[in-house]
Amino acid sequence: MPLNTLREIIENNQDAYIEQLFTLLRQKSISTQNDGITECAQLLKEMMGELGIAARIMETDGHPVVFGEMMRDENFFTLLIYGHYDVQPPEPIDEWLSPPFEPTIRNGKIFCRGAGDNKGQLMAQLLGIKTYIDCFGDLPINIKFIFEGEEENGSPHLASFVKKHRELLKADLVYTADGSSHNSGAPLILLGARGSLDLELEAKEAEWDNHSGNTGNIVPNPAWKLINLLKTMCNDEGQVLIEGFYDHILPPSAREKELIQKLPFDAEDIGQKIGYPHLQMDGETYYHKLTMEPTFNINGLQSGYTGEGMKTIIPATATVKMDVRLVIDQDPMDIFNKICQHVQKHDPDIEVKFISAMEPSRTSADLEVVEIVTKAVRLAYEQEPLIQPSLGSSLPDYVWTKILEVPSIIMPYANFDQRNHSPNENIAIDYFLNGIHCTCHVIHALGEYAESLRKGVSK
Repeated sequence: MPLNTLREIIENNQDAYIEQLFTLLRQKSISTQNDGITECAQLLKEMMGELGIAARIMETDGHPVVFGEMMRDENFFTLLIYGHYDVQPPEPIDEWLSPPFEPTIRNGKIFCRGAGDNKGQLMAQLLGIKTYIDCFGDLPINIKFIFEGEEENGSPHLASFVKKHRELLKADLVYTADGSSHNSGAPLILLGARGSLDLELEAKEAEWDNHSGNTGNIVPNPAWKLINLLKTMCNDEGQVLIEGFYDHILPPSAREKELIQKLPFDAEDIGQKIGYPHLQMDGETYYHKLTMEPTFNINGLQSGYTGEGMKTIIPATATVKMDVRLVIDQDPMDIFNKICQHVQKHDPDIEVKFISAMEPSRTSADLEVVEIVTKAVRLAYEQEPLIQPSLGSSLPDYVWTKILEVPSIIMPYANFDQRNHSPNENIAIDYFLNGIHCTCHVIHALGEYAESLRKGVSK
């Protein structure tokens, strides 16, 4: 069957495909609370088996991995598909317009926790493979699958799992459907992800909270200690003042600069979609900051009483939670050590607590396989895809590029306004179906590419 019959097959199976997604969405899988994880892994394994995938649950030092494979020939090109079945907690519940674990269709979108991140995109890949086989009868390449249950918790055990099972996971390319499409609606190819470092600073003074009148000017306030420290770490322009923080950053290549300059940009539209209408910068600056520069962000500050009314105290403790996004070739532990040294210099009484870290990753835009996938995406969407050198947020992409040592491509299937991690998370039905269609085209293109390699002809 020709490729142009794929749309018809998808359209004829649309209701069944959506119901399969609903089945997965209804199963809770909140990794940070260990709520429904085991049940979801088992459900996913069974669903993969029904699609003809040899699947099994594999233990890690944390939540299990669901691994599967469809092997034609050990010598064939092998694609490794990565995704995650765990989701974020649904709170605040009262902001959901429908129950967070009961998929509901409104205005052409499926609303449910995990709809966009990542169960909807994961299912689009699996159903894309089913559709391809329904169309052509077989796969032209080998495909392996690894779906983890800890991505929303920072993927703390994925690297060790990949190191232990490097031979089992051996592949020629890793393909991930995660994240949000471009705000313009154009298909988006991502060639990496920023790394991350999560930490906490804690200041402690008295053994308990004190009366702010009886001990005012006597007991020091730990909140001011933290504020004063933070002022030494970052200036008003957002420049990080920690010594050596900007060392080892790999400047963008000429090709990466060119790709950034080609990305469409509408400050007013983006500002509206992110809830910040005051956004004022040009496109090149926006994308450079988003993909090529590290961040130094305060997630939350906590000290004393913040409820209704007043409670006149001097708090005993103050904490700040931070995340630092890192770019190639920054090392999360090197940055953590530099932060510790800075704190030791300016206020050694403040404790620095390491929470988690993830290395940055980047795949070269000049690779032939990137060109092949780009052509496949262009054909699937009948539109020129945008290529972005890096995702602004963090994924464990480094386990593929640095441990497996293979190229990795991220192709978001969810809409820009999917509201992942927030109430009313969603995936637009047409984006879900387009993801199924795109998966088929990527498989087909890689099959033709692999065949050309076997014949010794470069595409």
